[in-house]
Formats: sequence, C-alpha cells, structure tokens
Amino acid sequence: MIDKDIVSRLVEEKLASSDNYLVDVEIGSDNRIVIEIDNDKSVCIDDCVELSRYLEEHLNRDAEDYELEVGSVGITSPFKKLRQYVKNIGNEIEMQLKSGTKFTGVLKSADENGAIITVKKSVKPEGAKRKVTVEEDQFYPFDEIKYTKYLISFK
Repeated sequence: MIDKDIVSRLVEEKLASSDNYLVDVEIGSDNRIVIEIDNDKSVCIDDCVELSRYLEEHLNRDAEDYELEVGSVGITSPFKKLRQYVKNIGNEIEMQLKSGTKFTGVLKSADENGAIITVKKSVKPEGAKRKVTVEEDQFYPFDEIKYTKYLISFK
C-alpha cells in the first residue's frame, strides 16, 4: 500500500512555492489516491495538472500500481483546515456541532482555538409585545464542531 505520509510530503514539497495548500490526502485500500488542494483565491485546473504530473514523476507505478485524482476542494465541502476558515471570514456558513445543533451565520473570525460565528436570534425584550432580531457572536472550539461549510445563497 502506498504511504500517505510520503504522498503528503511530496504534495507539500510541490506546493511550497505556490499559493496553493494541501487540504487532504486519502488513500483507499485499492491504492486510489485522492488529493484535495485549495487556495485563498481559487485553484486553477493547470495547478491540479501540474501537481498530478509531479506526483506521477515521483511515485513508482512499477513498484505499486495506483489511481491518482488531484482536485480542488468543492465549494460546499466541509472545511478541514484553519486556513479555509480564515479564507471564509465574512461569508455566510452552515455549522453543525457534535451535539447535533445546526445553524447558519456569518463567520466573524477563526484562529487555532476555534471560530466565532455571528448568528441572528429572535428575542422578546422585556415589556415589548413583539420579538426583535438581534445579532450575537458565539464562539465554538474546533473540538465541538462536526463540520462547517460555505453556504451558497441565491438572494
């Protein structure tokens, strides 16, 4: 079986001189290698082709056969790296916590500790007859988050 650490190291070497970064490497039991890369702006198809060719040159197909797929992270794919959170600050996101709570909001900030999300809530002020919508910042550590992903909106 092809070693994931070797593939990851090769990808990191190749991407070191570019704006692209490694998000994930998956290697199936059938030696199917799937590599996801991202960029703070966008990944172009030429970047994927170049990385694929680089890996083909550095992996020995004669020693062990494999199938290789290199692509960019899908727009609705869950975030896997802090850099993806940072890239999406100011965007509307969907988040599900490990507790099962699911909500949408605007990603306000993110660091190695977790993410701050601005959510809208309806509250009834004391003495008022109607509820009003207020915005509230909520912090969630990464170990409580099941997934976070960009929310596509057609408003």
